[in-house]
Amino acid sequence: MNIILIEFILYCLVILTIGYYFSKKSKTHSDFLLGGKKLPGWALAFSERATGESAWLLLGYTGFVFMTGLSGVWVAAGIAIGILFAWLFLAKKFMRETNKYNVLTLPDYLAARFGEKANIIRWLTSILIAGFLMFYVGAQMAGAGKMLFTTFGMSPTAGVILATIIIIIIAFAGGFISVVWTDMIQSIMMLITLVILPIVALIYINTNDLSISQSLADAGNSYNNWFGGLTGFALGVLFFNNFSWFFGFLGGQPQLSARFMALKNDKEANQGSVVAIIWTVLAYSGAFLIGICAIAMYSQGSFADVEIILPTMILDLMPPWIAGILLAGILAAIITTADSQLMVVTSSVSEDIIHKAMGIDLTEKQLIWISRASVVFFGLVGMTIALVSESLLYLVVSWAWAGVGCTLSPAILMTFFWKRYSGAGVIATILSGLISTLIWISTPLEEMITSKFSTFFIALFFGIVFSLLMPDKDEKIELGPTEEAL
Repeated sequence: MNIILIEFILYCLVILTIGYYFSKKSKTHSDFLLGGKKLPGWALAFSERATGESAWLLLGYTGFVFMTGLSGVWVAAGIAIGILFAWLFLAKKFMRETNKYNVLTLPDYLAARFGEKANIIRWLTSILIAGFLMFYVGAQMAGAGKMLFTTFGMSPTAGVILATIIIIIIAFAGGFISVVWTDMIQSIMMLITLVILPIVALIYINTNDLSISQSLADAGNSYNNWFGGLTGFALGVLFFNNFSWFFGFLGGQPQLSARFMALKNDKEANQGSVVAIIWTVLAYSGAFLIGICAIAMYSQGSFADVEIILPTMILDLMPPWIAGILLAGILAAIITTADSQLMVVTSSVSEDIIHKAMGIDLTEKQLIWISRASVVFFGLVGMTIALVSESLLYLVVSWAWAGVGCTLSPAILMTFFWKRYSGAGVIATILSGLISTLIWISTPLEEMITSKFSTFFIALFFGIVFSLLMPDKDEKIELGPTEEAL
C-alpha cells in the first residue's frame, strides 16, 4: 500500500508541475478560456475524450454493466456513435463559426448568432450551464472520495477535499491551456487502465476456470441477453434509455465543444478526429469488458456500492506498483473532467455574464483574475455538493447530461443547419429543455423513459415552433412570398 501511496503522490506532483509550467503561456483572457488557438488537434482530442468520460466511465459505467449485463452495451454504442458524429460533422463547423464570430464560449456564440436577443440568451444559457455542471463537478469529486476510500481507507470526506485542492490549483494556474495539457497526460492514463485491466481480468478468469457465460446466466435472466430479455415496447424503452446518451454529444456539451472551438484548422481537426475515435473504441470496449468480467469474478450483491468495482478489481488483480499506476488513471479521469467543467462555468461567469451581458469594461488582467476567483468559488461549491449528496455517479451525470447536453444540442444543430431558426426559438429551446428536465427527473416519468431522450425532443419541438411563430426581423425581410407562406 505504501508503494501505491508514493505513486499517487508522485502522480499528483507531476500533474501540478505540468499545470504550473503551462500556466506561463496563458497571457490573455482568450488564452485562459480557449487556449488562443495555439493547441494541436491531437492534444485537444485527448483532452476532449478525457473530459467527456470522467469518473462516470471508470466508476459509473463499469458498475452499470455489472448490474445489467450484456444489455449495457447500448450505452457504449450510443456514446460512441455520438462522439463519431461530433468529430466528423460538427468539429470543423464549430471551429469556423468561432473564427467568424470571434467568440470564446458556447453561450457567446449563440448570443452572437442571434444578436437581437443576445443578452437574454447569454443569461439563460449561462444559468443552465452553471446550474447543472456544478452537480457534474460534485459527482467527480464524490468519485474521488470513493476511489481514495477504496484504495487507502481514507474517509470519503478527506478524499473529496484532497481532489478539490488539486482540481482548483490546475484550473487556477493556467486555465484552458494547463487543463488541456494535463488532460492529455490523464487521458493516456485512463486509456492504459481501461486496456490493461480487462486483459488481466480475462487471464485471471481463464486460469481460475471461471466462466463468463455461466456467470451471466447465474446472475439473472436478463444478464446474458443483449436486449435484457425484453421484447416489444419494453425493449424500445430499454434501447432508448441506454442509447439516449447519443443526443448529448450533438454539440450541446460546452466542455466538449470548447475543444472544437479551439481547433486551428482543418488539418488539426482531421488529426483530432482520428485520435478521438480510436480512443473511444478502445476505452469503451475496455470499460464494458471490465463490467462483464466483474460479473464472473464477484457475485451479485457483494458490493454495497457497485461503483467501486474497478478500483477493487485493480487491487485484487495487480501487484502494488502497477495498481498505483492504474488507480492514478481513475484520479486522472476525475481531475480532467472537473477541471474542464470548472473552466466552462468560469467562462460563463467572467466572459458571458460580467464582460458581455453586464457590459463591464475590464482589462485582460482583471478578466483573468475574475476567472481565477470564479474557479475557486465554484470549485468549493462543487466540493460542498459532493459532501452532502449521496446520489450515484451514473445518475447525477445522467441528469446533468440531459439538462445541458440534450437541451443545447438541438439549439446548436438548428443554429448550424436550419436558416429559419430564430432568437425566440433559441430561448424556447433552452427554457423548455431546462423545465422539462427538472420536471422529468423529479417525477416517476424518469423511470419510464429517460430525460436524456425526452429533453432533446421537447427542446427541439419548442425551438421549431417558436422559430416559425416568431422569426427574426431580418429573416422576414429576406424571405420571398413563397417561403413566407411556408
